[in-house]
Amino acid sequence: MQRYLADDDATSAFGQELAVMLRPGDIVSLEGELGAGKSALARATIRALARDADLEVPSPTFALVQPYETPAGPVLHADLYRLGDAAEADELGLLDTDNGVVFVEWAEKAPHVQDAATIIITLAIPPGGEGRALSLRRQ
Repeated sequence: MQRYLADDDATSAFGQELAVMLRPGDIVSLEGELGAGKSALARATIRALARDADLEVPSPTFALVQPYETPAGPVLHADLYRLGDAAEADELGLLDTDNGVVFVEWAEKAPHVQDAATIIITLAIPPGGEGRALSLRRQ
């Protein structure tokens, strides 16, 4: 699936669409350069899963993982950017849930987590810097 997300509203709308597509046990790898919109898409999708448009969804950059309880089941949002070693990802429990959904930014820092992903979403900043190009594939 290919999409162009023109702005924050389009990202939020796609997050709602993605929330409907997700199944328990899905691990979503969010890929793209800094500023490509990985956290914004995760935030929009988590809010849709929680059925709460005002839910505070902080970036997990410093905490590494943020857990959420939603009507759709447990959700983990992880950011592996600051990992020093791929083995550190094991301590986060990202591969330990089969009844929830896991969003992982910078999964390439822990290849075994990236390999476990069931959905790969790549976000790119197109030439000119307007909007975001999104590619989604389920594996």
